[in-house]
Amino acid sequence: MSRAGRQALLIAAVSTLAAGAGYFFGTPRQAFTPPSEAVPDPDAAARLLALTLPDLEGKPQSLSQWKGRVLVVNFWATWCPPCKEEMPEFSRLHIEHASNGVQFVGISIDTADKVQAFSKETPVSYPLLVGGLENLDLASDLGNRAKGLPFTVVLRPDGSPQQVKLGKFATADLEKTIRSAFQPY
Repeated sequence: MSRAGRQALLIAAVSTLAAGAGYFFGTPRQAFTPPSEAVPDPDAAARLLALTLPDLEGKPQSLSQWKGRVLVVNFWATWCPPCKEEMPEFSRLHIEHASNGVQFVGISIDTADKVQAFSKETPVSYPLLVGGLENLDLASDLGNRAKGLPFTVVLRPDGSPQQVKLGKFATADLEKTIRSAFQPY
């Protein structure tokens, strides 16, 4: 190929690239919005209640032991700042509502050692269970399609889902959800 031919080919390639970039950057785009909570798979709540995980002492704990109560299950991790921020408020709410039939449970995706170290620094009034990363698949089935943390599931006393929430749960919203979980639907 002659020098003039190569120059023409280079000019055509650069022009095509410039036109493509102009189209790409000039086309209006919608802002990214994170996926919202999806509706849980029908059997996901039953699988959550059937789950047995070790507590901080290594003893297996079945979530079914709390069926008949409003169950607030929080998926969290020791390295997750919003998870750690909402835990003191969850502890307060657990103490406040425990006698009214409400049970909070934390399912960590960390190792037992990390959760034990965390609980020594940050006392929590409700059971912390060690679930590991594999439980993010269950969280996804419960409506957390992004597999983000924190993720909270509120179950009615009959075990059906009342609400799921990806991200930090505002106290007023959680209290309203807990109250409504006792209401017939």
